[in-house]
Amino acid sequence: MFTAKGAKRLLVFILAAYICLKITTLGWHFLAPHYSGRPSPGASPEKLRAAVTVLSHEIGPRDLFNNNRANLRMAENYILRRFRNSGCEVELQEYMSAGVPVRNIVCVRPGEDAPGETILFGAHYDTFNNPGADDNASGVAALLDLADYSAGKKFGRTLKFAAFVNEEPPFFRHEGMGSAVFAASAAAKGEDIKAAVILEMIGYFTEARASQRYPPLIGPFFPSRGNYAAQISDIRSAGTAFRIADAFRGASTLPLRTAVLPSFVPGADYSDHRSFWRAGYPAVMFTDTAFYRNPHYHKSSDLPDTLNYEYMASLTDGLRAVLDKLAGRLR
Repeated sequence: MFTAKGAKRLLVFILAAYICLKITTLGWHFLAPHYSGRPSPGASPEKLRAAVTVLSHEIGPRDLFNNNRANLRMAENYILRRFRNSGCEVELQEYMSAGVPVRNIVCVRPGEDAPGETILFGAHYDTFNNPGADDNASGVAALLDLADYSAGKKFGRTLKFAAFVNEEPPFFRHEGMGSAVFAASAAAKGEDIKAAVILEMIGYFTEARASQRYPPLIGPFFPSRGNYAAQISDIRSAGTAFRIADAFRGASTLPLRTAVLPSFVPGADYSDHRSFWRAGYPAVMFTDTAFYRNPHYHKSSDLPDTLNYEYMASLTDGLRAVLDKLAGRLR
């Protein structure tokens, strides 16, 4: 039976799909986004590859299970060292999970004009018992680049770069999820997070035809080639997403598609941005769309050589501009 609740959800979905159509057609070739190359130096593809290689090849699978706990600790130490080398104030948020201590690792740069207002960039560093080059060494590599990029600069708002533990099952959507612990703690303290930008699988790009898939009813509004970056937002975060897209497109030659979707659309809330939505904070996810594009998702074949670091560097160029705009770069 088609209930009133079901009708309401359908109407919301149709509205969101219409918004997607309006957003994605503004200023872009509708069916064929094209990467035009990077006109000037920015993020280094080689440095991004190096970070991905350390995490996914030299360290490997990193989680609390399958004898991967030591690897998880090695990944934590690598991220901690990189954050400290960038000159951050480093905070460790430790809590117990599956009977052992685990940690969110946070690099903090206090703001000059509005230190009580926070802009957060986040990525999870655990895996689902696989090397996790795209999922999510790619996101961590960009996170580390942004921390390095911010070194020596001044910003109006406080910047936080958070490496989250326990994003993968069995923790996803549960209290033990690292970003859920972080977001709940921030909300309890009344922290004013103006935007959370989550980096989730940002390294797999392909020019192959019919390489991109989508949730039901979404596909007609988006390209069929997996050669672009996607930004996912819920309706409440749409304004933040629009500002982010504007900054990104002014600095990156990689096409960006922004989708404003209800959280019940399959895949819309499949990462750490979900935790911030639930805590009442505006949040978006940058992604290569994960299993809708990458055939290596949650497999032993998710290895460094499957990623496109030139495209990934162009995405990171855009994220640097987003950081400057949201945090209010002073100099």
